[in-house]
Amino acid sequence: MLTELMSGNEAFARGAYEAGVVVAAGYPGTPSTEILENVVKYKSDIYAEWSPNEKVALEMAAGASMAGARSIVTMKHVGLNVAADPLMTLAYIGVQGGMVIIVADDPGMHSSQNEQDSRHYARFAKVPLLEPSDSQEAKDFVLFGIELSEKYNTPVIVRSNTRISHSRTPVELGSRREPHKVGFEKDPSKYVTVPLWAREMRKSLEHKLPVLVEEACKSSLNRIEMRGKTRGVITSSIAYQYVRDAWPKASVLKLGFVHPFPDELIREFAGRVDELVIVEELDDFLEQHVKSLGLRCKGREFIPGIGELNTTILLDAAAKMEGKAPSREVALESDTDLPARPPVLCPGCPHRSVFYALGKHDVIVAGDIGCYSLGAFKPLNRLDSILCMGGGISMAHGLDKSCEPKKVVGMLGDSTFFHSGITGLLDIAYNKGKSTIIVVDNRTTAMTGHQENPGTGRTLMGDETISASIAEIGRACGIKRVREINPYDMANTQKVVTEEINADEASLIVSVAPCVLRERKPLGAKRHIHEKLCKNCRACLKLGCPAIEGGEGKPRINPLLCTGCAMCEYVCPFGAIAPVEEKK
Repeated sequence: MLTELMSGNEAFARGAYEAGVVVAAGYPGTPSTEILENVVKYKSDIYAEWSPNEKVALEMAAGASMAGARSIVTMKHVGLNVAADPLMTLAYIGVQGGMVIIVADDPGMHSSQNEQDSRHYARFAKVPLLEPSDSQEAKDFVLFGIELSEKYNTPVIVRSNTRISHSRTPVELGSRREPHKVGFEKDPSKYVTVPLWAREMRKSLEHKLPVLVEEACKSSLNRIEMRGKTRGVITSSIAYQYVRDAWPKASVLKLGFVHPFPDELIREFAGRVDELVIVEELDDFLEQHVKSLGLRCKGREFIPGIGELNTTILLDAAAKMEGKAPSREVALESDTDLPARPPVLCPGCPHRSVFYALGKHDVIVAGDIGCYSLGAFKPLNRLDSILCMGGGISMAHGLDKSCEPKKVVGMLGDSTFFHSGITGLLDIAYNKGKSTIIVVDNRTTAMTGHQENPGTGRTLMGDETISASIAEIGRACGIKRVREINPYDMANTQKVVTEEINADEASLIVSVAPCVLRERKPLGAKRHIHEKLCKNCRACLKLGCPAIEGGEGKPRINPLLCTGCAMCEYVCPFGAIAPVEEKK
């Protein structure tokens, strides 16, 4: 059998292929993004799309499932919040073609605004939850999830996380299963959730849970690994790998089919060990349930619930449980002599011009999720809040309606606008708000790795398509003042920003310029600073461009980083910055 080294995300995609999935939808978000990017490798067999948001992706897949097609939906943990509405009712309706919802959590918040534990959604929606612990299981659990979904007429959640998604382990490859014959069969009592029929669906959902508990207890995804009676550990996901590293002599109940909880298996395992320990990342999801069964166990008092776990943390926890000093230092002290290196916008990023223009005004800027969140840091210092996708617009409207004396600006990107910004803009127009909304359109979903979106003119499958106009959508929402600008024209950018902030009605500014990291070509001639003309006023450093290096002495421009955007030339009051003359 062919074996290949795969990341978890690659393995999820392979699992979808082997399971006979024909429809895949999602919205990009680290650490889940690469799943659909790898599904596209099988585009002759699977239709894949970036949907405008996770709710749309889940609803789209639900429609495909209704016709009998097998499907997967992918998203990161906060995306499941967006998709929660259809999930709760889909659990009532059930599925025809199997459906697996792959959700990637981000313990440690490597690229997220919160540290949410998505396992709660499985209990909330009353649907099965599977948790793989390596890439082989990532592939296998998609296949198992599709089968489970069809057997019990339910969507199935497969929970990943940063380490599972991005770590590589060997995966045995299999062949593709034959997809179902697709054909919708009319049945209002099954698919129409008016109260008359939804009440019966609710009963069916409850009756399904005890059967799923039995399925979990006998499932091969859950296994007892006995290595002695002294210590027994109940764990799942990547925490299983840390347990095996840190406590090689401990017996383990490894849960892959986590919810509904396999109570009989948990009781059996607890009865075979002297000390029961629950090891899990983030919330005490398993621990609370184990205690509800009347079983004594150790967990959160020794295992932290914030951030990622690792082998060192578990070694330290074992020492504490045994009343010993920590076996090793949990974290190395940082060298205080090292300079701080906060993240910054890329050299030549078009967003920098907009932030610079906003810096001329004493306004409140409600930000959003995207590269432009870096505008919160010095020296730009021009974001005052970040809540969630689309929150930049809606929070700006709330600040405006609160009678806040300062002018208010809402800022978000093009993909975020299509994801969940349109309704907020409609709210402003409908309820006569006066805030200024700026959409920084860099022609891609940049923060997650340059995915397509409804404004780029190309689909995930590589097909040319419509390029939705943010300006036209703004006008359709009822915004009368709509301006499109080229941010590299800094004089006009500052003029437009000033005019719209001072307007006595709502306005929409669309800053349009491609992401320089995606374009990978110079914007113009590289710049340099004339040593004799430079007065060391350091105005250029206020742009926060990584290509302009400060430190001791006068600033200089690193030619290896300069993209030729000319923003520094514009802001220099002494004409000390000019294009580098090409050698003939």
